[in-house]
Amino acid sequence: MTESLITASRVITGLNGSFIPDGAVLVRGDRIAAVGPREEIERLAPAGLPPTAFPHGTLLPGLIDSHVHLIFDASNDPLTAVQNTDDDALLEGMAERAQQLLHSGVTTVRDLGDRNGLVIRLRDAINDTTLPGPRILSSATPLTSPGGHLYMFGGEVADEGAIRDMVRRNADRGADVIKIMGTGGGMTKDGPAIWQNQFTEHQLRVTVEEAGRHGLPVAVHAHGTDGIEAAVNAGVATIEHCTWMSEEGGFDLREDLAEKIKAQGISVCPATSPNWRALAERVGHQRAEEMFSSMRWMARLGIPMIAGTDAGVPRAAFDRIVSALEFYQYLGLTNDKIIDMATEDAAQALGITDTGRLAEGHRADILAVDGDPLTDLGALRNARLVVSGGRMVRR
Repeated sequence: MTESLITASRVITGLNGSFIPDGAVLVRGDRIAAVGPREEIERLAPAGLPPTAFPHGTLLPGLIDSHVHLIFDASNDPLTAVQNTDDDALLEGMAERAQQLLHSGVTTVRDLGDRNGLVIRLRDAINDTTLPGPRILSSATPLTSPGGHLYMFGGEVADEGAIRDMVRRNADRGADVIKIMGTGGGMTKDGPAIWQNQFTEHQLRVTVEEAGRHGLPVAVHAHGTDGIEAAVNAGVATIEHCTWMSEEGGFDLREDLAEKIKAQGISVCPATSPNWRALAERVGHQRAEEMFSSMRWMARLGIPMIAGTDAGVPRAAFDRIVSALEFYQYLGLTNDKIIDMATEDAAQALGITDTGRLAEGHRADILAVDGDPLTDLGALRNARLVVSGGRMVRR
C-alpha cells in the first residue's frame, strides 16, 4: 500500500476555516491516515518517506462541484452538439472534461443528467483507474414531462407508473441520485416556461418514494416558486437553481417557504455559472441585481447552500469553479463559508460523509494551493497538487 506525506504552511481541516499552522497530512492508500502538526505527523510516517512540501501554501479538502453536465461541452449551443454526436465521441469528450475538473482542484462532482448512462460508464472507468478523473455521482437519465426540459435525453414520463419505472431503470443502471425536472428550463426552447411546473406535488412525492426504495436521494430542478414549494412538500434532498421565479419574469420570495427548506434540512445548489459576470453585463446591472437578489436573500436567511457550476451549459467551463465561488463573495459571504460550501457542506448534502474534510479515515481528497484561500479566494486557482482517492495529480 502506497504512502505519501504532504506538508504545508497551513492545513484547512474542516468547517469555519479551522486550520493547523505548519501542518501535514499522511496518506495511506486511498485514505487519510493522519492529520496534524508537521513534526507530529512526520514521526508517524515511515522512515525515509520524502515529504511533498508546500512551505508557502495551503492544504484543504478537494473541492466538490455539486452540479455539472459532463455530456455538454460549454459551447454556445451544447445541446445541438450532443444531438449531433454519437455516444463514443461524446464519452471521449466527457473524459477530457472530467480531467479538466480534476486539474482545477475538483475531486468530486455530481452529474445531473446525461444520455444512455454515459456518465456511469465514465464513472466506472475512473473508479477502475482506467481513466483519471474526480469521483462522480451520476443521476443517469433525468426525469422530465413529455416534451419537457431536456426531453431528448429519453427521460419523458407522463404518469405515476412511468415515473416509478424510470426511477427503477436509473437505479438498476447504477445511478447515485435521481434527478427530476420540476420546472421548465432555458435550454429547451420548445418546452414549458422556465418558471412553469412540469410535475404535480403528488408526482414529485412518488419520485421521492420510489427513489427511497432504492436508497437514492432526489435532486429537483426548480426555478419557479410554485415548483420549489412542490419540491419542498415532496421531501427532496436538494433543490437545483431555486431562483424563485414567477410568471412574466418576476420573482416571488416567500419567507415561510424558505423556513421550511431550512427546517427540513434541504440544501440548495444555485448552480451559479462561472460566467456570471458576463451575464450581468449582457442583461444590464439592474436586471442582474434582480436576478441575484434571491441568492443574496437566501444567504441572509441562512438557507443551506452548496457550490455547483452547471458546467457544460453555454459558456460554463469545467475548469473555472473558482469564478463561480467568487459569486458568493459578491453576495457578501466570507471566504471560510464559501470554502465550506464547496467541501464539507456539499459532502453532507450529497450524502458522501467520507470526504469534505481532512480527517483520519476520510477518503484522501486533497488540494494543495499556493497562498491562503482564507484571505484570498483567488489562491484556489493556484493548484499545485490534487489528490483524488489517494491518486496524486501534480500541476
